[in-house]
Amino acid sequence: MLKEFRDFAVKGNVVDMAVGIIIGGAFGTIVKSLVADVIMPPIGLLLGGVDFADLFIVLKEGAEVAAPYATLALAQEAGAVTMNMGVFFNNVVSFLIVAFAVFMLVKSINSLRKEQEEAPAPAPTEKDCPHCCSKVAIKAKRCPHCTSELEA
Repeated sequence: MLKEFRDFAVKGNVVDMAVGIIIGGAFGTIVKSLVADVIMPPIGLLLGGVDFADLFIVLKEGAEVAAPYATLALAQEAGAVTMNMGVFFNNVVSFLIVAFAVFMLVKSINSLRKEQEEAPAPAPTEKDCPHCCSKVAIKAKRCPHCTSELEA
């Protein structure tokens, strides 16, 4: 059973899948930073200085400190129950970026496959001898195996 598991674990497909998952996680981190640190600050600035990470509604005040809370972190620290629309909006933007990147990747892979399928097959370089069924060069006049004459 241990040998079977080792064979399964080192198969090319499993290793490729693991590498894909690791790279996907790293890509997700980059996209999250892109959204939170690059895309959303200018949008928030255009909308009057709104920090999307701190867009929330207090559903229930915290036991330790009463509302209002300046930031989501302060609200959570106070134990308040909040609806975090800004975090949700950031995650939606992150998802759209990742989905678009995956779409472009799949589209490019599909176009490469289509090109390979449409490529003409190479001209044959060998033919079968009708007498002994051996492979013979396409220009041969006689079979080198059985010495039969071949049609042109």
